[in-house]
Amino acid sequence: MPETRLDIARIRAARRLIHPVFLDTPLFRCEALDPDLGCAVSIKLETANPVRSFKGRGTEVIASLLAGQAAVCASAGNLGQALAWSGRGRGLDVTVVASRFAPAAKLDRIRALDATLELVDGDFDMARERAADIAARDGIRLVEDSLDIETCEGAGTIGLELADAAAPFGAVLIALGGGTPATGVGHVMKALAPGVEVICVQPLGAPAMTLSWRKRRVVTTDTTDTIADGVAGRRPIPAVLDDLLQVADDAVLVQEASILAGLRLLLERAGLVVEPSAALGIAAILEDRDRFADRHVVTIVCGSNVDIDTYRRWVGSPLP
Repeated sequence: MPETRLDIARIRAARRLIHPVFLDTPLFRCEALDPDLGCAVSIKLETANPVRSFKGRGTEVIASLLAGQAAVCASAGNLGQALAWSGRGRGLDVTVVASRFAPAAKLDRIRALDATLELVDGDFDMARERAADIAARDGIRLVEDSLDIETCEGAGTIGLELADAAAPFGAVLIALGGGTPATGVGHVMKALAPGVEVICVQPLGAPAMTLSWRKRRVVTTDTTDTIADGVAGRRPIPAVLDDLLQVADDAVLVQEASILAGLRLLLERAGLVVEPSAALGIAAILEDRDRFADRHVVTIVCGSNVDIDTYRRWVGSPLP
């Protein structure tokens, strides 16, 4: 068992706190991808739920502990939606702080879920600072993705489902930003399926956590430059890095062109409209086909909250 902040017993218990709509998401072999990628690919589809991302698993755990109270979070869009959805169902007063440059579709959905939305003229890390100020001022719960163990253990329930998969696989590809799914799923894989290689994937234009993993210490960056806004953090959290060092076998960086190619492949071969962060696993295979040749790998498709006009530009053709 890896020595991290996470606990398998708590992850199993988290399943009982999470609304069934977020659990047992589809896992399927996508044979149409095989010729393009040179390996067998299975997709773990974390978009088939009311908030179109895996984040609801963690916010369900948090909201179950805070019913009737108030909470604030910083979000690139998906965490805010998830906390708003979970909070609304439990009478939780939710405030979300986001960058005004976040995708409009994500911001509109946060508002539609009855959360209070505050925008900052900066990036996610600036939003995180503002959310902390609000929590201190108002004496309410600050929900911090990846630092709050509930978010990681909620995501870890994906790992339980992968460990129970009927077909064996050799590697799991996980989008890496703050580290929530990487540490959660990675912990479970190392505990229950240690033969599975845990590979984290991050954009070259937002490399802070990958550089930190490689150097085994926190490395920050001044800016980010990637279309994958959901993983575009600049300041890794030390405790999360410590967990990641115990469970990740590798962390790789991919180029923007590969992310765009991954988006197109998921649309054309799998019929999936996803956000750039969800295409990182496919991008990693495209950039290193020899590494994955003739292997069976799982990629976690983690979110599908996109602005349609922007998405059309990304894929270079009208939606079907």
